[in-house]
Amino acid sequence: MLNKYARAFFTRVLTPFAAFLIRRGVSPDAVTFIGTAGVVAGALVFFPRGEFFWGTIVITLFVFSDLVDGNMARQLGRSSRWGAFLDSTLDRVADSAIFGGLALWYAGSGDNDILCAVSIFCLASGQVVSYTKARGEAIGLPVAVNGLVERAERLVISLVAAGLAGLHKFGVPGIDVLLPIALWIVAVGSLVTLVQRVVTVRKESAEADAATHAQGSEATS
Repeated sequence: MLNKYARAFFTRVLTPFAAFLIRRGVSPDAVTFIGTAGVVAGALVFFPRGEFFWGTIVITLFVFSDLVDGNMARQLGRSSRWGAFLDSTLDRVADSAIFGGLALWYAGSGDNDILCAVSIFCLASGQVVSYTKARGEAIGLPVAVNGLVERAERLVISLVAAGLAGLHKFGVPGIDVLLPIALWIVAVGSLVTLVQRVVTVRKESAEADAATHAQGSEATS
């Protein structure tokens, strides 16, 4: 849901910065790699230690590379299958680091096995949600459904909650409860989205198979 509106807004905002990087000779692929490395570092260095505020700040600074690299490619007229593949693949790496970092916190100093399991579920379900769409499109289906909680929603909900929860270390009482709530929301939302996509693929595949059989019957008649 957020993809439709937020991506268009931030693309306009980040266009001058993308143009600046192009003038400096930076390639879109380099931005993709640097952005992913920054997100992974922010998530795995800060989150397992419970430094959610600073971890979120670092991650947020680098997560916008996902929009900058595509913007640069379009300005250069270099949009390619390789660029799309690289971007999508490294997105999965970044997402895994974020929820993996949260799982490490709850498995260690956070001392909460249930929230550790929820974090792992968020990690796994996010990968599967992305896979269902990619696999459906690979077999020729449109997978015409956005779903309740896509990648943008997962990141915004989780990072906003983590950043605010991090203010607990600055003396803000009770605010750390936001992160567990956010993880549960992302977990449930991801499950709903997965079901939506599976149902959509099942419906579209049945329609495609019926159309193929109908064409075959016409050809033999």
